Amino acid sequence: MKVIIVGAGIAGLSAAIGLRRAGHEVIIYEKSVMKSEVGAAIHIQPNASRVLQRWEFDVERARLVEARRGIFAKGDTLSTFSELGYEDLEKRYGAKFYYAHRVDLHAELKLLATQEEGGGKPARIESGRRATNYVAENGWVEFADGPVESADLVVAADGLHSLAVKVVTGLDNPAVSTGMSAFRWLAPTTDFLDDPEIAALMDNHEGLARYYVDGPGKRRLVWYPCRENKVQNMALLVPDAELELKSEEVWDFSVDAKDVLDQMEHFHSSLKAIARKAKEVKLYSLGFRAPLPRWHKDRLVVIGDAAHPMLPFQGQAGAQAIEDGAALGVVFSGADPTEANIISEQLESFERIRRNRASVIQMLSNAGQDEAEKVREAVLPYMSDTSKIPTNPKEYEIHNFSYDVFSACQMEMAKV
Repeated sequence: MKVIIVGAGIAGLSAAIGLRRAGHEVIIYEKSVMKSEVGAAIHIQPNASRVLQRWEFDVERARLVEARRGIFAKGDTLSTFSELGYEDLEKRYGAKFYYAHRVDLHAELKLLATQEEGGGKPARIESGRRATNYVAENGWVEFADGPVESADLVVAADGLHSLAVKVVTGLDNPAVSTGMSAFRWLAPTTDFLDDPEIAALMDNHEGLARYYVDGPGKRRLVWYPCRENKVQNMALLVPDAELELKSEEVWDFSVDAKDVLDQMEHFHSSLKAIARKAKEVKLYSLGFRAPLPRWHKDRLVVIGDAAHPMLPFQGQAGAQAIEDGAALGVVFSGADPTEANIISEQLESFERIRRNRASVIQMLSNAGQDEAEKVREAVLPYMSDTSKIPTNPKEYEIHNFSYDVFSACQMEMAKV
């Protein structure tokens, strides 16, 4: 089976890995020239790392940091109100929890998709190709700069503003502002260790994630390490109503450290000291789209942010994209369909595996793990067992981490 994937981000590369390992010919079209991937750090929770483990992802080469502990604390007093231990996650869930720099994760996924080793035929990437339209029934993709390309299966992994969404659903479902933006920056760990005001916070810092809520509860500071604990990743989430700046839905909209400090009035002085050290700060607008009523039509399917964009409160966006890629690989394993009706039937199975799962995570991601009551009603349409809707950080951990996409695929495929 010939497969076109539009988009070479985490979702697109994960789909390429899953589908090449299933024995299919995969071509990825990416609108950028891929000189460098952008972004900050990202969570790889056990529900995603068990997939990477199956794919023989090289943790050391990707410089991942194993998560040890997570604390939820008040930003003004630094007092902890909830704490999670992660050191026994592999025993409990069969996989570890990691922190990664997005660039390192992307590079390793790209290698797994395109290298000779790894099962199946290596995927091929063509960069500088911007998709302008999809024809679902024919498996066609139209591009701005050249001929129409066709395949048996087309996977749209082209992000929040994917043109494939309207083709699949027949509806406009534009991204809307959530009223929240995120300041993001990275800092060398040595900068924090060498500053007396910050150093007090660095005891047992390796593998430690912190989630600070300011006094009024409007802003959240997320802090965790990446790149072998040598780099610290920071994200300050703020309401747009409190911003004098206008944020953008791009990773490289630059602002000054002073702009961060202006938002930290109600944070402890040591956290303000961290902000003062910020260099190359990016401001990113957080967009949202409601869960889609369907993910596929004929030969076309949407995955990743094209299917389920989500806010960062659960740290699950990358994990859900990886789950998508794994599920596609399983659903199309051991088969080489070319008929549109057969491919559509298999995409029905894929959607039954993935749509409710990702929609639940999407809605849970609209609030912090200490704000579960804000999203309970929104989750109800996608969970048959309402007793399993998480209400606190520990329950979120169990719900998010225990999911095994391979087991879910096996259950679905046994019914077919």
